[in-house]
Amino acid sequence: MWVAVSVCLACGGGGGSGTADADADSDSGGPSGGGEVCEGEVHTGEATYYAADGSGNCSFDADPGDPMVAAMNNVDYAASAVCGACVAIDGPDGSIIVRIVDSCPGCPQGDIDLSEGAFPMIAAMELGRVPISWRYVSCATSGPIVYHFKEGSSEWWTAVQIRGHKNPIASLEFKDEGGQWQVVPRLDYNYFVAEQGMGPGPYAFRVTDTAGNVLEDSDVPLVEAGDAAGAGQFPACE
Repeated sequence: MWVAVSVCLACGGGGGSGTADADADSDSGGPSGGGEVCEGEVHTGEATYYAADGSGNCSFDADPGDPMVAAMNNVDYAASAVCGACVAIDGPDGSIIVRIVDSCPGCPQGDIDLSEGAFPMIAAMELGRVPISWRYVSCATSGPIVYHFKEGSSEWWTAVQIRGHKNPIASLEFKDEGGQWQVVPRLDYNYFVAEQGMGPGPYAFRVTDTAGNVLEDSDVPLVEAGDAAGAGQFPACE
């Protein structure tokens, strides 16, 4: 069972509440939602490039076939809060959308370190460093979110990562044996970790994105070093 509630606090469409139709994207048969602006603020900085493969401090799996990834400067990385977020970047020669998969410890605030495949879409490679402006947007993903359990997860120590989300993740909660929602701390390597464990499962999870949209899933199994699919997806920002 799942529930999706839209309380869009930061999207351009304004506030409101109701039940979100999270199945709409999967019914369309392809990606949707990419490029919708999730905040009004335009950030500025510089872009560089590195040999990205999709892995990094966000602890996502490597995906060398996807060049549209990047590392965020440490300030905006915000201890992994932007992991999996999508960013629309305007450069001297073009515009792109990339997904944040890593941090860049040596980058000043506002800077983004692009993959070697993404950088030439906004500027000539030989320039090495160019001015950019950027903002957060919804990712062009379809299908439900995914709960990925870290290797070593058990009923006594449980680490969960949210994958495949349209918008940045703000929080994860699980329902304890007493039926109360418990906030799970997020660590800087992008896992929500319950140091005392969540019990043997199956779990009830509540996930909130940075726009205030909420997804609830129940009967989520513990899959050590594996994935359990949710049933819904966040609506794209408008």
